[in-house]
Formats: sequence, structure tokens, C-alpha cells
Amino acid sequence: MLALILSVLCSTLILVIFKLYATYGVQTLYAIIVNYITACSAGLLFYTGSVTVGDILEKPWVWGTVALGVFFILVFNIIAKTSQVAGVSVASVATKMSLVIPVIFGVFLYKEELSMIQIIGILLALAAVYFSSVKESSRQISKKVLLLPLLAFLGSGLIDAFIKYFEEIHLTDEELPIFSAVVFGAAALTGLVFIGINAFKKPLKINTKNVLGGITLGIPNYFSIFFLVKALQHEKFTSAAIFTINNVAIVMLSTLVGVWFFKESMSFKNWGGIVLAVLSIVLVALF
Repeated sequence: MLALILSVLCSTLILVIFKLYATYGVQTLYAIIVNYITACSAGLLFYTGSVTVGDILEKPWVWGTVALGVFFILVFNIIAKTSQVAGVSVASVATKMSLVIPVIFGVFLYKEELSMIQIIGILLALAAVYFSSVKESSRQISKKVLLLPLLAFLGSGLIDAFIKYFEEIHLTDEELPIFSAVVFGAAALTGLVFIGINAFKKPLKINTKNVLGGITLGIPNYFSIFFLVKALQHEKFTSAAIFTINNVAIVMLSTLVGVWFFKESMSFKNWGGIVLAVLSIVLVALF
């Protein structure tokens, strides 16, 4: 259970760090690139086997992994913006509700069946993203405030679906650590190419805040996955139970952090969205 607790803490810490970027003037894109370099380095450090670039290029999943890495950095930026604009709790709900997307992919790709309770859970998840995003302080609902959580929801879900696809079709258990490192590395390389192109227009200057912010983010980013995998190895709990406890705990903890530490206002609708979020996770994962 210690591994599960640490995974929840690391995942919540990622959203908190995103929120602090705006407070301390950290440039999100540059910090995220450093984050992926850090996470990639951590993956290579903890990989016990030997590997070369040639070996990696021969893997059947390598080019799909590169594409996934590009998608990673795009979605991570969206999640960061969601946390800063809509709040930590909204970003948490949007990303955690995305578990319904790999469930839907499982129905079409792997011929898995959905019960009526799971279908209800998926509908509740969509409602949770909406209600947790609505702000009572404005009579008109900002399209940006609603669009960001929706994009974070879709992006996170597609990433989970693609990773599930690679694990089911191409990956062996021994390849999982190096697969993660390559994904992080591809995301970092994508970001470096982007800022390299922009450097022709505006000279790039090393910013200590961005570097430290990226390193601070990269460590919990890697270990949130590392400890979750450790938790899934627990003999007394099924994977469905682990994922449910993990996601519900992240939603609730990040909400409390947002209210207590960042003084985020929560309306009755917002709290209703959180309740729907927890209920939908339970219905989808356990039934």
C-alpha cells in the first residue's frame, strides 16, 4: 500500500507544480522539456539491462513511441494550462476521468464488453468534467475554461489508450522500463527541436527557474508511474481496485490541495462534479 500512497502523492504533486509555475514565473514549455529529459534519465538509470540506439531502432514499437512522445509534450502543456487557468481540481478531474477512453477503445479493439453500469459511469464522467469546470463568478461560461479540461480529458485518455495498445500488441514486460524512457526522450527531443527553431527568431537564454522547475517536475512524473506499477504487483488487490483507489485519491487530494493551499473557490456545482467524478471512476473501474 505504501507504493500506492507514493504514486498518489507524486501524481498530485505534478498538478501542484504546474500551478506554481505561474506563481514563480516558470515558462511551462521549457520546464516541461527539462522535465522529460529528467524523466528519461531516471528511466535509463533504473533500467538494469544494456541497450544501444541500434537495439531501440529495431523494436517494432519505436516509431509509434516517437509519435506518442510528440503527443505527450502537447498534452502535458494542455494539462499545465488547465491547472493554471481552471484550477488544480479541474485539471485533476479532467485527466482522471479520461480512463473512460481506453475503456471505449477496449470495446472496439479487444472486443471487451461494457455493462450498463459502466456506460452510466462514462456518462457521469463527461458530466463531471463539465460541472467541475463551471465557475459561478461569471454569468457567461468561458469557452477557454471549458475547452482546456475537455482537451486534457481527450489527450490523457488517448495517451492511456495508445500505451495500452503498445503493451497489448508489441511490448514485453522486460521492455516496459526502456519503452517509458524512449517515450520521455522522444517528448524531450520534440520540445528541443521546437525551441531550436524558435531560437533563430529569438536567441535562447538558459533560465535557472525553467531548469529547476523542469527537474522538480520530472522526478515525480517518473515516480508516479514507477510506484503505480509497484502497486499493481500487490497480490491482495486486483488492478481494477488499484486504479480505482489511485484515481479517486488523486481527485480528492488535489481538490483539497486546491481549496486549502491555493484558495480555489468551489461552487455547489463544482463539488457536485467532484462527487460525480468519484462515482464514475468507481462504476467504470469496478463494474
